[in-house]
Amino acid sequence: MKRLLKQLTRYIFLPIGSAIGIVAAILFLTREIKESPRYIKRHAFPVDSIFIDLDKAVMAKKADIIDSIFSTLQVKGGFNGCVLYGEKGRLVFKKAYGYDDYKIKKRLTTSSSFQLASVSKMFTAMAIMILKEEGQLDYDDSVRQYIPELPYTGITIRHLLNHRSGLPDYMHFSDNLWDQDKPLTNNDMIRIMAGNEPPRYFTAGNGFDYCNSNYALLASIVERITNKPFGQFISEYIFDPLSMDDSFIYQLEEGQEIPQYVPVGVAGHRSGRSLPRVEQNHYQNGVVGDKGVYASVEDLFKWDQALYRGSLVSDETLKEAFSPGSPKISKWKDNYGFGWRIRADRPKTVYHYGWWKGFRTYFIRDLYQEKTIIVLTNTTRSLSAAVLYDILDSKRYELGPVCPYPLEKKKLKIKN
Repeated sequence: MKRLLKQLTRYIFLPIGSAIGIVAAILFLTREIKESPRYIKRHAFPVDSIFIDLDKAVMAKKADIIDSIFSTLQVKGGFNGCVLYGEKGRLVFKKAYGYDDYKIKKRLTTSSSFQLASVSKMFTAMAIMILKEEGQLDYDDSVRQYIPELPYTGITIRHLLNHRSGLPDYMHFSDNLWDQDKPLTNNDMIRIMAGNEPPRYFTAGNGFDYCNSNYALLASIVERITNKPFGQFISEYIFDPLSMDDSFIYQLEEGQEIPQYVPVGVAGHRSGRSLPRVEQNHYQNGVVGDKGVYASVEDLFKWDQALYRGSLVSDETLKEAFSPGSPKISKWKDNYGFGWRIRADRPKTVYHYGWWKGFRTYFIRDLYQEKTIIVLTNTTRSLSAAVLYDILDSKRYELGPVCPYPLEKKKLKIKN
């Protein structure tokens, strides 16, 4: 009997037990992998997370390194602006360096609102994606379906999103076709196109040309579909739901007298040998969609995390925003999706930079590593993007996985 039990144990019970143990280990590891940051589609950063507690010392060391980099740039290169770095759902570092207004020595804070310049385009693209999900438009609709007076044929909404329309840039042709003492609005831009038909660069779909007119027209499409001012729509369907309290759109109104300086947000400055000077207001500040959004680094991190959570549109919809919209572009290695540039030499890295009247802005999201760096400056002094990518690629003080919890998407109905 004992011999039989030994044989049963040796040849049946032990193998079965080992097999069960191996299967359990595989299931556990699979679960761990699926719950790691690269595989989590919906996650957040609860303050009581055990992972955050364990990573506090690591985050502090990483923050010290980033602070040292920008403090040196401030001393040696005159860096003036705000910086935020996030990794795997955690806010690792944020800090303001320098002045909102040099003349009166008003200090910047991380809640200071900067003109985002072309970084604004990602919000315009999101407005279009929201309308697409609500069935209000299709990407392959003709632009003339919504703006019938536009004289150019064969252009779709997708062409505008991907900068493949071939349209001329209003920032160039309006100087000679508009009284610069009056604000130029989106409707004025369309009227100039209708009345003068500035020549297009190529037939729609047959090339790529980064053009601000494209995103100004997208903003006009949003207005015509919803019967709301573009700024109101963005506030109601993006800024307010995400509690982006420092964010708004600045736009000169038709017929308005142009103030000497922009009366809201941080002051943009022109750098020079002497003290940086505040940039004056500009007649093209009446056009929005391609620019015009003001936001803080803190608000932009809320936006960044909302994109991970799928708070505004579905993952499937957002995926197309991060997909190349053009065949291989020979002149530039990088491609363009919906409001985002796409790095050709980095897996899943999307970004946008901006420049406009005393502001330079940088927003980079490494989706593979789940790292984000946001830099907003209010001078014309440039910052090498290589510095930002070095921070993203640093392997020092890596953080652990996030501790996720489910978040329900707040579905918004468009009210006409």
